[in-house]
Amino acid sequence: MDELVVRTTVYAAPADVYEFLLDFPRYDRYSEYLDRVERLRGDGGPGTEYALRFAWWKLGYTARSEVTDVEAPTRIDWRVTKDIDAHGCWRIEPTTVDPETADATIKLPDDADPDAAAIDACEVSLEIRFDPDSASADAVDLPPLASFDWVLKKAIPLIKEEAERVVERAVADLEGSGRPVSLDVRVDSDRI
Repeated sequence: MDELVVRTTVYAAPADVYEFLLDFPRYDRYSEYLDRVERLRGDGGPGTEYALRFAWWKLGYTARSEVTDVEAPTRIDWRVTKDIDAHGCWRIEPTTVDPETADATIKLPDDADPDAAAIDACEVSLEIRFDPDSASADAVDLPPLASFDWVLKKAIPLIKEEAERVVERAVADLEGSGRPVSLDVRVDSDRI
């Protein structure tokens, strides 16, 4: 299994971050290649299924994903249910940050006490595990002269860029404004 983890600090209450991340259909606003997300069934909790429509190069593909478990407000587990062995989670770890040492680019909420001893924050991780060798060549209609191996070789490195982009854009929405987001990225893969 290949693994990718993108982690950062979010200056918001963990419960707010959890509810925000549970609203999966909004993710198409954060990704360059995800055109739309359709909820097929469920309320966001375990058993909720989504159709994710991706477009890249000359290819279009609809993935199916399912929320497999949740632990409010600290974890949302998911898996892809067809064409590839892939799963992961959003992990939310509550913490506090001293306002004196906080990132100078953060914008405190309007109702925040500037003299408070600590700022609500959390460490948020997007964790992805996948087996590229499990990808089904029948999943996409390939243009003439394009091999499935060539498509995989080009598409797999995009996973890291997309994960970073999704986390950075989600942080901007959660905090109410954009800022340079410091990401801790861990990759355990020879292909990414």
